Parts: sequence; structure tokens; C-alpha cells
Amino acid sequence: MTSTAARAPRVHARPVGARPGRRVWWPSAGTVRGGLLGGLATASGMALTATSGWLIVRAAERPVILTLLTAIVAVRAFGIARPVFRYWERLTSHDAALGLLAARRTATYEALVPLTPARLGRRRRSDVLTGVVDDLTDAVDAQVRVSVPVISTVVAGGLAVALTATIAPPVGLVMLALAVVVALVSALAVRLEARALPEVLAARAEVNRVSELMASQAGELQAVGGWATAIGWLDEAHVALERATRRISAGRASAAALFLVVVGAAVAVTASIVSGLDVATPVKALLVLTPVAVTDAITTLVDAMRALARARGSEQRIDNLLDLTPAVTDHPTTDGATGTHEGHPASGGEVATHALTASWTGGRTDLGPLDLVVPAGSRVVVTGPNGCGKSTLLAVLARHLDPSGGTYRLGGADVLERPVEQTRCRVAVVDDETHVFGTSLRANLALARPDADDDDVGRALTAAGLAALVDALPDGLDTVLGAGGRGLSGGERARLGIARAHLSRRPVVLLDEPVAHLDPPTARAVVEDLTRMGTDPVDGRGQATPTIVLVTHRDDGADLFDRVVELRRPENDHPAHPGHPGHPHGADQPGR
Repeated sequence: MTSTAARAPRVHARPVGARPGRRVWWPSAGTVRGGLLGGLATASGMALTATSGWLIVRAAERPVILTLLTAIVAVRAFGIARPVFRYWERLTSHDAALGLLAARRTATYEALVPLTPARLGRRRRSDVLTGVVDDLTDAVDAQVRVSVPVISTVVAGGLAVALTATIAPPVGLVMLALAVVVALVSALAVRLEARALPEVLAARAEVNRVSELMASQAGELQAVGGWATAIGWLDEAHVALERATRRISAGRASAAALFLVVVGAAVAVTASIVSGLDVATPVKALLVLTPVAVTDAITTLVDAMRALARARGSEQRIDNLLDLTPAVTDHPTTDGATGTHEGHPASGGEVATHALTASWTGGRTDLGPLDLVVPAGSRVVVTGPNGCGKSTLLAVLARHLDPSGGTYRLGGADVLERPVEQTRCRVAVVDDETHVFGTSLRANLALARPDADDDDVGRALTAAGLAALVDALPDGLDTVLGAGGRGLSGGERARLGIARAHLSRRPVVLLDEPVAHLDPPTARAVVEDLTRMGTDPVDGRGQATPTIVLVTHRDDGADLFDRVVELRRPENDHPAHPGHPGHPHGADQPGR
């Protein structure tokens, strides 16, 4: 027995820049430029408020108009500069953030590929989608929603402290103290948000889970009289979400109120100080209004701290998703490349395993040991009770899961010594829920072979028994399917998956319960079309008969296959070999 654990070291799938504990808000060069521009915009707004106050008070003294021209020009300049710098900041920071988002998404998708599907099987599709879309967006948004406001506030606040310290050092000390207190309140705001955020996310996920259950199982719930109970579940989930939302909203409101209280206190202290200063009245007005003007920079910190807490949580969830050991070990070719199948034509479909074992978690054996030989071009049904390892066997054959022991050969070659893609490009997989993309029928099929022309697509549809469907479609192959388009029945979806397998022309076809949800007549008709795969001419040269391995719980069409292999649960350990009565893991039977 050969263990694959020693064949090659495992490689973690975490993308670049997704390290646990990473400071998600740490700015890039573009974000720093955006923050500096934002600081100039904020400083212009503060200067506009302070200068306007000076101008109003000085104008009330009715001086010679020429003495006011400088202040008038300054007010106009600051009024124009504020939106100009803000617009420039938006262009710069969002350009940097969008570039980072594109790079992070690419790295994340590349990291997900080795984890699919074996390491993601226990996660709901909505959870994975949330991780790679919403969480990743929140993490990257920290560049714009956290870094830019913080840099802008530091720049504008520093200019305000320097100005007031130059005019009146005591007021400068007040502004410095204000900055320290604002930093402390910001830290408190992050703590409050981070403490309540997991509860909100968990409550929101529960609402989504119950809603999805009710939407997908509405008919069944009504049939068994469970609709009222399900409504109760949904009400409880919404109550929990409301409670969590109120708690986190209270924390946000408290932080926002503290910011205003701190600014009010700074204004009061400044007013008390400037009343005893020997400076002109307009200057006193300018000094008193400076803390008020700082409010424009401080109020953005409330949302910035909220975004920081969300980004930290999102980054941690992304790490938890990607920091997994891939279920398969890729092996480079002799030239160091991986994933290429040049020089390996889609031929040689013999499948052979010896003493094969596999485990999803490493804690227990989910399959085998199994000896199985499926000659090229033959058709085999694999059946057995739940938990015997049928789906695990298909996962190993499709190179979605590494064996924990034994050997697996395809076309006479040990697949564990080849790059993963060299095996996957020779295997077509059809599962029990064929996915229909929201695009045309042609595009749905072209996924199997992008270079296929309409004649190839039409022949594959005919071979899968979908010719009548195509004739009935209003736009033929251009008819849009899926969301926003024409829906497909269960039988049509199963046939669509088989048509993809036809079109792929791959020498091995693996099917996991493709007719599980169909009525017996429809199931048998689908299986009949399946077993004709490769036996009818689908192009001018004909197509080699593929090796077909079908996993199913049902007997529909089993008599059309060459033989039936019955698996049993791994825990029943007997020394017999497959094909002999009483073997726990595989018993060959003639086609029924």
C-alpha cells in the first residue's frame, strides 16, 4: 500500500497578502496619495470655516474694504479647493482600491481552485460566495473607508494644531489634547463594533439560512404542515437580528456622541482661554471656530472605525477559508510547469485502482481498500448504502481528492505522478445538480469545449436527447437559460450535463446520482441516452466510446451497463477481493 502523504509536501492555499493578523488598513502608495489629497480637502474645509468667522467678525467692525480683500479671496479659494481636492482624492484612492481588489480577487480565486471541491464541501455555497465577494470587498474597502479618512484627519488635524499653536500656544495645547482624546474614542469605537459584529453577522446568516430553506423547500413544508413552524423559525431569527442590530447601533451612537461631546468641550475650553488673550477680536473668533471646523474631520472617523472592525473580521474569515491544506497534491512536469496537458491526448480510458483508500478528514477511512478495474470503453454502475464511499470514489477518480493509500492508474499511468490537470482534462464529471448559468444554451455547453462550433453543440444536444428542446426554444441555441431566462426541468438539466460530457469528448465520464430526482421513466430514458455515449456518430469521424462510471442508489437502467459494483462501508474489514461474495468494499455483479 502506497501512501500519498509522502509523495510531496502540502502547499497552503492562502493568497499573497492574506496573512492572519495582517493590518488590513495598512495603506498602499495610491491610498497614501489619496489620504494626503483628502487631508488637503479637509484642511480647506476647516480653513473655510475659520476664515469665514474671521471675515464676519472683522466686517462687523466696518473697516476699509481693501483690508478685507485678502480674507474674501481666501474664502473663495478654500471654497473652491475643498471640492477639487475631494474629487481628486476620490479618483486616486478608488483607483488604488479597485486595482488592489482586482489583484486580491485573482489571488483568492487561484487559492480556491486547489480547495475545490473537496475542502469546500462542508461550506454552503452562499458562505463561500460571501467570503470571496462580500468579505473580500470589505477587507479591500478598508483602504478607502479607513486609511484615507485616518490620513486625512491626521493631516488636517496636524495643520490645525500647528496653526493654533503658532497664534496662541495654549489653544494649540487644547487642540493637541483634542487629538489624543479623539484617538482614544476611536479605539473605543473599534472595540465596541468588533465586540457586537460577530453576533450581528451570525444573526444575519441565520436569517439567510432560514429564508433559503423556506424558499427552496416551500412545497415540502406546506405538504407536511410545517409552514407555520418555519415562519416561527424566521420570526425568531429576525428577533435575534433586531436585538443584535440594536446593540451594535447603540455602540455606534455612543461613539458618535462622544466625538461631539469632546469637540464641544474643546470649544468651551478654547473660548475660555481666548477671552484672556491679548489678540484682536477677529483672531479670537478664528481660534474659537477652529475646534468647530475640526468636526468635519472627526465625524468621518465613526464610519472609519466601523469599517475597520468589519475589515478585520472579514480578513479573518478569508484566512479561515483559504488557510486549508488542498485535498490534492500537484506534481510539476519535467520542465517545472503544472497543469499542462500538451502531448497527452484524450485517449486511454482504462481506470484501475489497487488497495485504494481515501479519507476526507484524515481521521477515518471513507473508502476502501478497493481493487477495481474498469476497461476502456466499458460502463460500470457503482452502488451501495450511504456512507460506503461512492462519492468518495468519484472524487478520487476525478482528482478532487488524493488517496490516503493504494494506487490509481488512468490509461496505464499512475495519475499521482502526473500534474493534476493532466488527469482532470481527461475526465468529465456530471453531478446530481447540473448548474445552469444565466446565459445562452450555446454558452452553457461551450464551457465543456470552448472551440466547439454550432454543429458540435447540436450533435451533443441530439446525443443527449435534447433535440426536441432545441427545436422548441424561441431563439434556438441563443435562448437564455437560468436566472432571467427559460427554466429547465429536472430531466432537461440532467441531459444538459450529459450533453456537456458528450461535447467534451473526454475518455472518462463520471456521474454522481444524475437521475436521483427524476421519476423512473424519465430516469431510464436519461440513462439510455447516457449509455449510447460514443456509440453513435456525433461527428464526421465518430467518437471513441468513453469509460463510464455511474454512482447511483437506483436500479433504473442498470441492465444497460456492463456490470454493477456494490460498495460496502469501510469499517467491515474482510480479506476478500472485489468480485467475490462477502467482500465488504466491492462486489461485482453482472448488469441487471
